[in-house]
Amino acid sequence: MLKSKTFLKKTRAGGVMKIVREHYLRDDIGCGAPGCAACGGAHEGPVLEPQPLDPASSLCPQPHYLLPDTNVLLHQIDVLEDPAIRNVIVLQTVLQEVRNRSAPVYKRIRDVTNNQEKHFYTFTNEHHRETYVEQEQGENANDRNDRAIRVAAKWYNEHLKKMSAENQLQVIFITNDRKNKEKAIEEGIPAFTCEEYVKSLTANPELIDRLACLSEEGNEIESGKIIFSEHLPLSKLQQGIKSGTYLQGTFRASRENYLEATVWVHGDTEENKEAKFLGTCFFTQIILQGLKNLNRAIHEDIVAVELLPKNQWVAPSSVVLHDEGQNEDDVEKEEERARILKTAVNEKMLKPTGRVVGIIKRNWRPYCGMLSKSDIKESRRHLFTPADKRIPRIRIETRQASTLEGRRIIVAVDGWPRNSRYPNGHFVKNLGEVGDKETETEVLLLEHDVPHQPFSQAVLSFLPKMPWSITEQDMKNREDLRHLCVCSVDPPGCTDIDDALHCRELENGNLEVGVHIADVSHFIRPGNALDQESARRGTTVYLCEKRIDMVPELLSSNLCSLRCNVDRLAFSCIWEMNRKAEILKTRFTKSAINSKASLTYAEAQMRIDSAAMNDDITTSLRGLNKLAKILKKRRIEKGALTLSSPEVRFHMDSETHDPIDLQTKELRETNSMVEEFMLLANISVAKKIHEEFSEHALLRKHPAPPPSNYEILIKAAKSKNLEIKTDTAKSLADSLDRADSPSFPYLNTLLRILATRCMMQAVYFCSGMDNDFHHYGLASPIYTHFTSPIRRYADIIVHRLLAVAIGADCTYPELTDKHKLADLCKNLNFRHKMAQYAQRASVAFHTQLFFKSKGIVSEEAYILFVRKNAIVVLIPKYGLEGTVFFEEKDKPKPRLFYDDEIPSLKIEDTVFHIFDKVKVKIMLDSSNLQHQKIRMSLVEPQIPGISIPTDASNMDINEPERKKKKIEK
Repeated sequence: MLKSKTFLKKTRAGGVMKIVREHYLRDDIGCGAPGCAACGGAHEGPVLEPQPLDPASSLCPQPHYLLPDTNVLLHQIDVLEDPAIRNVIVLQTVLQEVRNRSAPVYKRIRDVTNNQEKHFYTFTNEHHRETYVEQEQGENANDRNDRAIRVAAKWYNEHLKKMSAENQLQVIFITNDRKNKEKAIEEGIPAFTCEEYVKSLTANPELIDRLACLSEEGNEIESGKIIFSEHLPLSKLQQGIKSGTYLQGTFRASRENYLEATVWVHGDTEENKEAKFLGTCFFTQIILQGLKNLNRAIHEDIVAVELLPKNQWVAPSSVVLHDEGQNEDDVEKEEERARILKTAVNEKMLKPTGRVVGIIKRNWRPYCGMLSKSDIKESRRHLFTPADKRIPRIRIETRQASTLEGRRIIVAVDGWPRNSRYPNGHFVKNLGEVGDKETETEVLLLEHDVPHQPFSQAVLSFLPKMPWSITEQDMKNREDLRHLCVCSVDPPGCTDIDDALHCRELENGNLEVGVHIADVSHFIRPGNALDQESARRGTTVYLCEKRIDMVPELLSSNLCSLRCNVDRLAFSCIWEMNRKAEILKTRFTKSAINSKASLTYAEAQMRIDSAAMNDDITTSLRGLNKLAKILKKRRIEKGALTLSSPEVRFHMDSETHDPIDLQTKELRETNSMVEEFMLLANISVAKKIHEEFSEHALLRKHPAPPPSNYEILIKAAKSKNLEIKTDTAKSLADSLDRADSPSFPYLNTLLRILATRCMMQAVYFCSGMDNDFHHYGLASPIYTHFTSPIRRYADIIVHRLLAVAIGADCTYPELTDKHKLADLCKNLNFRHKMAQYAQRASVAFHTQLFFKSKGIVSEEAYILFVRKNAIVVLIPKYGLEGTVFFEEKDKPKPRLFYDDEIPSLKIEDTVFHIFDKVKVKIMLDSSNLQHQKIRMSLVEPQIPGISIPTDASNMDINEPERKKKKIEK
């Protein structure tokens, strides 16, 4: 049977196009019930069980299948994923609605339907002749879909009666829509809400904990006091954004102050006209202060904000405030704490300030953390404290509080009523015991959204068959460079070697220098399951004891790893240079190489320094090192920044795998040597792919920081009688080079660390979607990533572009679609950022393990930041940062005077300046299982009569340390 759908569509040119689509209806689509004579066995994929006895429901004791509507799938997916729930019919109508409204839930439901043990059956009701319904005149799409679901449910119950008169099967319609449920019952369809059905499962009482707690805007409990203003409906928000009354942006909560947040308004778009008033060119930052102005927004939500009048603008707060209250309705206390944020400041320090008026899009995810059990006996309502301090506490109901106490759990947010201090949520999963290595690793991977499941068989099926060797076919469009004296230089223990180098003298006296990169794109072809999974993961994640690979191990540690004395496929960038490191010629070629040595940085340095060694490998290394020094000097002269971030390396016990030593990483000349040639290769490739694909090149840029970012650096230098100029990267680099003090040798390092904190995040982008290509930190007009395709998917795309540019491979549609490339870049930027955070969280946890066995240690530290009620110190020996507070709960407050201009903090008669040297004791405090921390106590200088509480907040295992921006390799 054939039906047609006709609708009008507006074209880009402003015209109207009539579109007619044919819609086929069939009568041979199976119902999914085995043994159904009426269907004749017409079933595809997983089918329902013939006699579904479990779960046993007190509401419907006879065998039955479940048929949920769209909202149940969207909001109760955690219940549906539970092993107790089986035999569910998922309608095509419902699946399409879910796909349009939530991509993450759609993926989860697809995974469940593919699980044979769950017996979820997808029924294509929109193409079944007896279940298809047309939209009636005056009926909206939502009502039409509700009717289509009821029609399918009724058809199922009538259809299943034909199977067996003795053993009647029922289909239970599950909906949380009151009107839809009433209509279903009127039509003779057995219908229950999800809560009614779950509570009827007497054999699975724990399933109640997984029910989402839903409360719609405006339907809050009447007895509760209204705390927050009502969110405006989406239609009003869109009108306000279009007219410039409101601004749309991403809500970013503060780690240091739970009563403060910022909203980043992206771009200078028509919708955000008001951004022009704020003088922005790329980002606009709006400050939000106080619980009521935050108005129930959660970190990463897309929100609409209203700018407050100028006389209500505030300055960013210098107060460190953590939410420690157990009374979830004590709002007066919150308002009192909010008043602390507002102090007299210089008018120049005031920033655009606003309040949240509505939510454009919620970006909630499952959150890891611990249960803070209620003090009230037999209470089922408890507060969950997320690991991420940017997320508010979540109120949940559970009967398992005693079991879950002291364990890491996952909780999902369901909603945030106007009369509740905290959002509502529900329990999802018990991860394990606090402090257990496997549990903590699982927590940090989940918390930073790192894909870490084993590679599926579908992905592994695209790997080459072993044993593998280079064939004649592989050598087509490829140059044989196996005769060259190529070697790799990497950190110790590195198995995913993706770059190697060579340097040799040519007959004309010039030098040939080559960078050879693993040809991963040869093994990962566009569009297959291996390619899709690599793109989804985006990057390899390096933890202290574990590596989460972007590609399967067969590639990362074997076939693509440029190990010594084996033939490997590579992509080579080769320059002819004179002795002044001036490039005379550049060429790119796919190649085959055979590395003659796999060296560590220390081994390569030893060869360069040893007068006794003069073999080909050593000669090549010396040539590379000489050229690298010239390249680096020239790069710095152009304005490239040399910044600093303390990094640590752990030495592990071979049996227990616990850290037994911790030290800051040592950098040698060979580190810089490799870095210079990787940078040069990346720049050379960027130029080439942009020449060939001006609209479709995948590039990487580092935006210049706004002047306000440098305020703390300028003030810190001024306090030491130094001047830092920040009008260009060159002036900043020169200022840092001059900023020295013979009596304070560590001062320059501290300034560079502080300058690093002022930087913006480098990002991937598509050349056809942006005009600003400049990389601020490298002082390069164009840049990309080419040199690490084993661990970065961006490099694989760049390899494909370069291969097409030199005629070594063919193109494909997605490679030259700038919109798809822009979407890909968005995911890569997110994955790269999360990988950095996960790595830092891993360092934080292992630092705790180290100090747990070490006991109390006293070390010298320097003050990095001064706050209104605290100082932030850095311990160079361990690269460890911590916050020392000068106020303690339930104790008399000392006299504090904060000077933002110097900056300094006076406590009683002792003054602390930024960069002052202090001495601290370090120890692990396990008194609070919820947040085990490295705690520091001030040893010098001593403050008479003051007991100083301390908190190394960035070493909390629940929080990645403060963002450290790097000038990248």
